[in-house]
Amino acid sequence: MTDVGHHDAHSRPLDCLADCARRLAGLPALLVGVRCPIEIIMERRAASEAGRGYVTGSSGDPASLPVRLWQDAVHRPGIYDLEVDTSVLSPEQCADAIRQRLKQTGPQPAAIERLAQAT
Repeated sequence: MTDVGHHDAHSRPLDCLADCARRLAGLPALLVGVRCPIEIIMERRAASEAGRGYVTGSSGDPASLPVRLWQDAVHRPGIYDLEVDTSVLSPEQCADAIRQRLKQTGPQPAAIERLAQAT
């Protein structure tokens, strides 16, 4: 299991997600999109003692540009086997949703294969 925020919003395209998908193609990999509304993210950052050093918002820019850009970039192209929303699910509930998806006997996870074929 790994927790990675893939994106290709660099000064030049590095094709990070495509490269990862090609390397994982054929392996039993579940691609999970972890979402949370940006307003909640900013509230959590502002309230977090451990969050010192995080980019936070201001009255003129409540959801700062770097955070908005990151949120957009990590969800592009948005192909997932499962999505969870941490604003409505606890960490335990997110883990349970992932566990239940892994136990399903229906369609096998296909997001990695789709991404690998698209490149």
